[in-house]
Amino acid sequence: MMKTEVKTILEGVKNGTVSVEEALLKLKTEPFEDLGYAKVDLHRSVRQGQAEVIYGAGKTAEQITGILSAMEKNSQKRVLITRLSPEKAEIINREVPICYNRVSKTAHTGSVPEPDGIGTVIVATGGTSDIPVAEEAAVTAEIFGNKTVRLFDVGVAGLHRLLSHSEEIMNASVIIAVAGMEGALASVIGGLADCPVIAVPTSVGYGASFGGVSALLAMLNSCASGVSVVNIDNGFGAGYLAGMINHMEVKNENSLS
Repeated sequence: MMKTEVKTILEGVKNGTVSVEEALLKLKTEPFEDLGYAKVDLHRSVRQGQAEVIYGAGKTAEQITGILSAMEKNSQKRVLITRLSPEKAEIINREVPICYNRVSKTAHTGSVPEPDGIGTVIVATGGTSDIPVAEEAAVTAEIFGNKTVRLFDVGVAGLHRLLSHSEEIMNASVIIAVAGMEGALASVIGGLADCPVIAVPTSVGYGASFGGVSALLAMLNSCASGVSVVNIDNGFGAGYLAGMINHMEVKNENSLS
C-alpha cells in the first residue's frame, strides 16, 4: 500500500522491527543533498509518499547519473526518469542499471511494484500518434503501484472502437484520455464513465490544432462532468495524478487502522 516513509518507520518502531535509535537516525537524515548542479530532495517520499522523479530533458547523462547515485546511496531503490533520450539512457546504463522504454522515453531503476491501488487505471488514446504521451502516463502509473490497461486508437472518428471496451470503461477506477486534434475523446469518455477522467491534450494535429492548444481548450470546455485537464503532452502528470486518486481509499484505510 502507498505509505509515507515516516509512517513505515513509526510502524516499525511500534511492532519492534525498528529500534528507536534507528528511527531517529533515519528521521534526522539531511532533507537534501547538494550536488552543485542539483539539490536532490531526499525527503520527497516523507512528504508526498513517493520519491523525487527526475526530468531528463535539459540534463546531461552525467548529471542524471549523479542524481541517481545520490538517491541510491540514500536507500531510494526505485526512481523514475522522464523525457530521457536513447543516447543518454545508454550512457547512464553503463553506470547505473536502468530499464528504458523507447516509446515513452522513460526509464526507471529497480523493479516495477505489484499493484496495490483500489482498482484499474485505463489509458486511452484517440489515435496511434498519441501513444508516446499515453505510454509516459501508463509507465508512470505502473511505477507507482497501479494496475494499468491500455486502450490505444479508440478515437471518436470510429466510436465503435471505444464502445467495444464499454465494460473496461465502466469498471475503471480512473481513466486517462489522451488525444490531439480536437480532443473530443475526453468528453466522450467522461459521458460514459462513473470515475474521474484525466484529459491529456497532445500536440498531435494539423496546423489549426496549434500544437495542442485546440485540444487543450476543448478539454477545458468539456460538457462532461468529472473531467480534469493536465498540460499539453503531460503524460507524466496524468499518470501521477491517476495513481494518487487510485490510492485514496487505501490511504483512508491506513489512517483509520
